[in-house]
Amino acid sequence: MAKRFFLEEVTGNLEREFLNFPDGLYKKEKRRIRPLDDEIIRVFDPKRNKLFRSGEAVRWLLKNESNKTVGRIAAFYNKRTANKHEQPTGGVGFFDCIDNQKAANMLFDAAKDWLRSKGMEAMDGPVNFGDRDSFWGCLKEGFYENTFNMPYNFPYYNELFENYGFKNYFNQYVYYKKISEGASEVAHVKASRILKNPDYHFDTFRWKRFEQYAGDFLTIYNNAWARFPGVSAMRLPQAKALLHALKPVIDERAVVFGYYKNEPVAFFIMIPDINQIIRKFNGKLNWLNKIRLYLGLKVFHKSNRLLGLIFGVVPEYQGKAVESAIILRFEDETKKPNFPYIHLEMNWIGDFNPAMIKMVELNVEARIYKTYVTYRYLFDRTKEFKRIRKVG
Repeated sequence: MAKRFFLEEVTGNLEREFLNFPDGLYKKEKRRIRPLDDEIIRVFDPKRNKLFRSGEAVRWLLKNESNKTVGRIAAFYNKRTANKHEQPTGGVGFFDCIDNQKAANMLFDAAKDWLRSKGMEAMDGPVNFGDRDSFWGCLKEGFYENTFNMPYNFPYYNELFENYGFKNYFNQYVYYKKISEGASEVAHVKASRILKNPDYHFDTFRWKRFEQYAGDFLTIYNNAWARFPGVSAMRLPQAKALLHALKPVIDERAVVFGYYKNEPVAFFIMIPDINQIIRKFNGKLNWLNKIRLYLGLKVFHKSNRLLGLIFGVVPEYQGKAVESAIILRFEDETKKPNFPYIHLEMNWIGDFNPAMIKMVELNVEARIYKTYVTYRYLFDRTKEFKRIRKVG
């Protein structure tokens, strides 16, 4: 007898089930670390997610005939970014499902029908109703434990997406490097002339100069990143809010800014991977776990892995060895006593950004460690599918 499924929209009383469902699905999968509940709750809170000003989001649970949850999904759109694509494009995310194509199809159909009713003509997934650095992509290769706010999924998820008709829009790579191995010889040679030039200088982050660094971050980000597809320019309040959000986890030694004649031209922002500490928190960040997190980060240094969140160089200074110099400045910090980090993972390097790939492989000599896929589904099945255009 064919299995029967039905959908239930997530409202307040079902939010806890939406958060808890993956735990049962992954109960035998030791490599999956549950994200903090609040990191997901804030995505769907109109008071905390500014994208609700120009968009909407909806969530569903999928139940079987025994009223047991067997899947979940969210759908969302943001008018400001939806129309920057060739066709208005929304998103689906927070997808988890049993290994059953019929069940997955019901979830995808619900998202498609809702997005179409909102004027969308395509959907990307699995993505986030927010920034790309969190909850983005379907893990395809490298099934190691997930780092902070990065997804973990079973290999069959890719089949569920592809069998429905989603196609690979782009890959995003995670590169790995053992910190003690240092930068490449190429980086040392290229950086030497920059570091001898008095017009350049490189600083590690200092909270006492927060206002300056927030402005410098804004300048570099808008010049280096806002030109990429799907990335919007940032304003100063956003830059300050982002840095403030990172305050509990930032290690000043792992954030480096570069300047030319005192003008900001580059940054490399890394943070400790708190997943190594929160893996037993069961998603909760109550007062006791906040103390445990603080002690784990600042006192006992239980995180030995740094996450490279974002690396940006103003276009006019790309290819001038600034990338190499900023890496060498960080390497200076790694050689100081009591530097606690052993591993570096550089997140979110898209296959549409060959310049960044070349920089990481030549200067850092890191290797691809994980591959995530962002899929796209065109509602008009006769329309030609196009992968994301390359930049640079």
